[in-house]
Amino acid sequence: MSFTAEVKDELSRVMPEHVSCRKAELSALIRIQGRLSGSYRLEIITETAPVARVIVRLLHDIYQLKTEITTRRSVLHRTYNYQITVPAQTGAEEAIRDLGILSQTGLELGIDPRLVRKSCCAASYLRGAFLGGGFISNPTGDFHFELTCGHEALANGLVALLSKASIPARSIRRRSNWIVYSKGAEPILDFLALVGAHNSMLKMESVRVTKSVRNDVNRRLNAEMANQAKSIDAALEQVRAIRLLVEGRGIESLPPALQELALLRLSHPDVSLRELGEIACPPLSKSAVYHRVRRIEAIARTYLADTEDQ
Repeated sequence: MSFTAEVKDELSRVMPEHVSCRKAELSALIRIQGRLSGSYRLEIITETAPVARVIVRLLHDIYQLKTEITTRRSVLHRTYNYQITVPAQTGAEEAIRDLGILSQTGLELGIDPRLVRKSCCAASYLRGAFLGGGFISNPTGDFHFELTCGHEALANGLVALLSKASIPARSIRRRSNWIVYSKGAEPILDFLALVGAHNSMLKMESVRVTKSVRNDVNRRLNAEMANQAKSIDAALEQVRAIRLLVEGRGIESLPPALQELALLRLSHPDVSLRELGEIACPPLSKSAVYHRVRRIEAIARTYLADTEDQ
């Protein structure tokens, strides 16, 4: 089961306490997945069984409307979809208008303000919007969240509801639909908490923490490997400089302090400057080793320049 399916399954079990919240949720579901035809006949299609159950339950509980449900299997995708039909009947027109789907001038393109007047109702509307057309990517990958709807006015209304809840989101047109989207873990976690998907939120937070720890460990390992590679390259350069002087001028050409360090480096080409100082007798600080190494390299550069001039 995908993470989106898990979230929808959890949200389908959320039972809003207030009738106004249930109406807001049902309105969003119908606005995104429904189709209104003549004589106030509604058809709502979903590919998710828990969402189908939510729609039927809300239609029955709030308006006592008769419904018909048809299950079909997609040959192409090998999945089932569910068509919930609300045939023309007494009370259907009043319910459709009460849900903010029809206004005095025709179809409502945005969100009827009276449905989302309270913050709990706004959260329910967003829950219905997610049940109808929501998507959250698997948290083990990139954090991405979408709500799909059919009209720009509705998309703008959803963005406004999210913004009011301090959840940043944007809308964009994708073919014939409008997409409300947000990226990053924090906005998605806030959304899941807002709409009541607390178990999914905890699961995502757990995955995020694991990813963060793993990324920190990888960054530290990469940094250590990079530093180690630099140390090895530096040590090889030091060995080359010392061998150039030993073969060209002899070790005796170096001052006694530098002779000791040169011999130590030749004997231990793979250790760090700090470790090289610890081996020395008496022990030397890393700073002292560093300055002696720089002196040896400078002498080697001078010797090489003189050799090339001859």
